[in-house]
Amino acid sequence: MDHRTALVTGASRGIGKATAVALAEAGFDVAFTARTVHEGDGVDDSDRGGRAVPGSLDTTAALVTATGRRALPIPMDLLDRTSIVAAADRVYEEWGRLDVLVNNAVHTGPGSMVRFADTTIEMIETKVQANAVNQVVLCKAVLPRMIAAGGGRIIDVTSAVAISDPPAPAGEGGWGSAYAMSKGAFHRLAGIIAAEHRDDGIVIVNVEPGFVVTERMEVNARALGLEGVYPGAPPTVPAAVIAWLADSPDAVAHNGTTVSAQRFAKEHALHPRWW
Repeated sequence: MDHRTALVTGASRGIGKATAVALAEAGFDVAFTARTVHEGDGVDDSDRGGRAVPGSLDTTAALVTATGRRALPIPMDLLDRTSIVAAADRVYEEWGRLDVLVNNAVHTGPGSMVRFADTTIEMIETKVQANAVNQVVLCKAVLPRMIAAGGGRIIDVTSAVAISDPPAPAGEGGWGSAYAMSKGAFHRLAGIIAAEHRDDGIVIVNVEPGFVVTERMEVNARALGLEGVYPGAPPTVPAAVIAWLADSPDAVAHNGTTVSAQRFAKEHALHPRWW
C-alpha cells in the first residue's frame, strides 16, 4: 500500500487540479488528464468564453511532485475515445495498478448555458457523448482490472443540475438543457455499479460539489465586472471530500450514494472555514 495510485480526469485547473494535489497529500501517486498541456495554452471554450485561463498538466504535475508523490500527466480529450482508453492503459503500463478513479472531467464547450429554443440537437449529442457515454468508456476500461485486483474506488463528480430544477432560465441564474441532461445521465451510473459490484470490492460514490469558484469562473467574473458577486467554495473543498472518500475505510458506508461536498466538508471538518 506504499504506492497507492489514483487517476483524476480534467485536472489542469479547478476541482480536478485541487483533487490531484489533495490525493497526493493523502499519499497517492497521481495520474491526471486534461487537454491543456502547457501553461498559457488554456482558453475558455464555453458559451461566453474565449478568454485565456490559467492551468495545465505541467502546472499540476509540479504541484503533485512537490508533495513527494509521483505525478503522471496524460493528455486526454473527453470527445476522443481513443485518448480515454489510452489514458487508462497508460496508468497500468507505468504503475501496474489503479486504486482510485476520479471522473471529474466535463465538456466545457458551447451548450451548457443555452436556452432550450436555441439548443441544437448537435449540442445535446455532444454533451451526452462527453459527459455520460464517454465517462462509461473510461469506467469500462478500468473497472474489470480493478475487480481483478481485488477492488477499487470510483468517485464521480456530478452536479446539482442532475438532481434539481433551475431557479430561472439559462443566463438568469439557471442552466441549459443539454448540460443538465448529460449530467443527469452520468449521475445515475454510480448506484447501478454499486449494486452490481459491491461484492467485488468496488466502492463508487457521486460527489455533488455545490457552487465552486474555479479559475475559469474567476477570469470571466473579472472580465464581466462580477468579481465577488457570486461567492462560492474554493475547489479545495470538494477536493478534500474526494480525498477522504478515496482514503478512508469509512467511505464504504457511502457506496452508491451522493455526497453533498460542502455539507460533508463542514460536518466532518475536512476543510478550513470558507463560508
